[in-house]
Amino acid sequence: MTEPEDNEEKQGWLKRLTAGLTRSSAKLTGSIAAILTKRKLDDDTLEALEEVLIAADLGLATSAKLTQNLRRTRFDTEITDEEIRAALAEDVAQILGKAARELAIDPAHKPHIVLVVGVNGSGKTTTIGKLAHHYHGRGLKVMLAAGDTFRAAAVEQLKIWGQRLGVPVISRETGADAPALAYDAIVEAREAGADLLLIDTAGRLQNKADLMAELAKIVRVMKKIDPTAPHECLLVLDATTGQNAHAQVEIFRSIVDVTGLVMTKLDGSAKGGVLVALVEKFGLPVNAVGVGEGAGDLRPFSASAFARGLMGLDQA
Repeated sequence: MTEPEDNEEKQGWLKRLTAGLTRSSAKLTGSIAAILTKRKLDDDTLEALEEVLIAADLGLATSAKLTQNLRRTRFDTEITDEEIRAALAEDVAQILGKAARELAIDPAHKPHIVLVVGVNGSGKTTTIGKLAHHYHGRGLKVMLAAGDTFRAAAVEQLKIWGQRLGVPVISRETGADAPALAYDAIVEAREAGADLLLIDTAGRLQNKADLMAELAKIVRVMKKIDPTAPHECLLVLDATTGQNAHAQVEIFRSIVDVTGLVMTKLDGSAKGGVLVALVEKFGLPVNAVGVGEGAGDLRPFSASAFARGLMGLDQA
């Protein structure tokens, strides 16, 4: 996702992002306004503010860091709730800035292989379709692999995306061996001269050791044909899961080399703040965020836009 967008398209996306974060920002802005009964930022207000940030899923460490910054810079000074939110947005953007990384497709790989993982219902298949839409629209030759062989619906969903975009989808019968499919997909994508191969996987439940073992096997089998594969491994997280996202990151990182995060369903959640806590804790790149079902509703992550939207501020 590297080509520049025109200004009108960018502004349209920023509006959708802000609107998508409304539930998260409303929770924060209402709580901050409620505790700011005094004009001066004192100990009681800072303590209450830290509790608000923790309740908004920013995490203990991040919430403490943000309030300490306010203590250092604005303690015992006159301040409004909007000024607090603006200061918080700046600090959040600084935390997130190191994580904003667009998914770069390396032309040296033919194809560039992206494995997409996550728990059931996180939005993996839809995310793959949206990524395919983006890169196909920029002239890349894209192929998809329906590696969720357990769910016929997932295969059909990917096929619909493929038909809509005119993109080939490699699939097998329900219950087929997923590692073998991944291997075949790489072979077919090479033969077709594809630039990008996006591989779907079954939803891995943390307590399903056999499914997690299969995911590890998929990676081992891929490396037999390409030792550098996968070139990216994206973990798709559902924003509505809140703090459960921490456990998901830990589990998947113990099985595969997760290279980046994609957070979906921000428009349906008041827990968007968890993304800040994840970046602070794990230091993983955030490749994209999603705020709707449309093909254009998954976009590269912008730290500043996200931070301002989260704090209920107009986009700069």
